[in-house]
Amino acid sequence: MADTVLYEVSDGLATITLNRPEAMNALNTETKVAFRDAAQAAAADDSVRAVLLTAAGDRAFCVGQDLKEHIGGLLAARESGGAQDQGGVMSTVREHYNPILRALTGAAKPVVAAVNGVAAGAGFGFALAADYRIVADTASFNTSFAGVALTADSGISWTLPRVVGPGRAADLLLFPRSITAQEAHDLGIANRVVPSADLAAEALKLARTLAEGPTLAYAALKESLAYALSHSLDETLEKEDELQARAGSSEDHTIAVQAFVNKEKPKYLGR
Repeated sequence: MADTVLYEVSDGLATITLNRPEAMNALNTETKVAFRDAAQAAAADDSVRAVLLTAAGDRAFCVGQDLKEHIGGLLAARESGGAQDQGGVMSTVREHYNPILRALTGAAKPVVAAVNGVAAGAGFGFALAADYRIVADTASFNTSFAGVALTADSGISWTLPRVVGPGRAADLLLFPRSITAQEAHDLGIANRVVPSADLAAEALKLARTLAEGPTLAYAALKESLAYALSHSLDETLEKEDELQARAGSSEDHTIAVQAFVNKEKPKYLGR
């Protein structure tokens, strides 16, 4: 895996670190490929029980597409008389962004994003793909797309309205601007805001707690929430019944009940 993305698994926790701090963790081709591979590896590895998505440096979580690399491709396509997007926006959405989003949102385990700085464009989209966002008080968010004459990608047209509502999502997309960590918290984008100096430790503590938790129950919760967004109440009740039967027959449930009765801390097995 490229040095622009670091991937480590320890005690059931997979940590994916975007590692181009000198470029504000902008997504060049090398980074996108490595990020996609890491996200898919974390989702597919049964030994991974939680995922922590973070970034190097203190200025940016991710500012989205590396526009310096992108403009080079656009100019080359124009000079050659080829399609402007050949190898550009459409291909990177299809080949990189979409697989990353599917891996993060579809993973049968909780995903935590630790947002340390600017999250813009696709960087904002990837933060929204996490199940929980812990954010430094110095962080900020910006949709950015309309500012460079593009529409939404990285799943943000699906995730953002579900977090802030359709009206606020349209406002943030049509009039891209920087919003503070506190504003993000008020809108529901940030689940928790912490001092910048505490972010790494607090995010790791949170992610490790999830990695030690009832993995199958977490997976069922993710599935239930995603299902309920596009189904009726009656359909959702049936889905809850199905998922509860699955969770109730797990070893983790028996362990949890025994630990509760014995006033002990449960040690989950993830099965």
